[in-house]
Amino acid sequence: MHDKLNKLWTLTKDAKKETKVAIQSLVLFLCILMAIHLGDTAVMVSSTYGDRELPIYSVDTNEKKISISFDAAWGSEDFAQIIEILEKHNVKTTFFMTGEWVEKYPECVKTLVKKGHDLGNHSATHPDMTKLSKEAQKEQLLKVHNAVKELTGYEMELFRPPYGAYNNEVIRTCYEMGYYPIQWSVDSLDWKDLSATEIINKVCNHKELDCGSIILCHNGAKHTAEALDELLTNLKSQGYEIVPISDLIIRENFHMDATGMQIAD
Repeated sequence: MHDKLNKLWTLTKDAKKETKVAIQSLVLFLCILMAIHLGDTAVMVSSTYGDRELPIYSVDTNEKKISISFDAAWGSEDFAQIIEILEKHNVKTTFFMTGEWVEKYPECVKTLVKKGHDLGNHSATHPDMTKLSKEAQKEQLLKVHNAVKELTGYEMELFRPPYGAYNNEVIRTCYEMGYYPIQWSVDSLDWKDLSATEIINKVCNHKELDCGSIILCHNGAKHTAEALDELLTNLKSQGYEIVPISDLIIRENFHMDATGMQIAD
């Protein structure tokens, strides 16, 4: 009787082992099928160059398209003038807004949406993101995102780190939250209170001005609005089409070079 029980136990144990192996084999088979099914539609996104995570400074393109962006963290005194000049030239741009700016100037935010401009996230309180914990970084993005969405229904997807300060963790956080991190390749230096003429010369003769460039400006700077009309005229005379950053960047299947240029795979 004892031998029969041992034999039955052994058979049961072997059956369990075979069942486990069969289940593992089935799971592996299903995973392979899923990989084959998704293979043609897989999206490859790499912000990594070497051991560095990089934001998008510019875009590799043969088309003479560039983007102008405005960081909105100060006042709104020149906002109406900037919008009027952009409309005159039929140009759409990208405004990176802090949460404080959104809170102070909700009608400006609504105007940007109404006029068809990009809305970009510039953090809640304009901190150095590299000095924050990952959770604090997420909170900086999410607070502005939710405020803009509640105000306008607009879902932002572009983020510019305050001061242009970033590290690997900041870039990873952006992508994890569904954002593309955006820098610039051409700095107008309007934040240094350059004259209108100096701003125009700085941008239009910049050594990095080329197809796929992203230009940095600020609303609330002393002479940006004064420079804008001639700046746009000059860029157009060079053959450039000015588009929002959302229309310039590559959405998927891309990688970065050492300069932060986004390149299609």
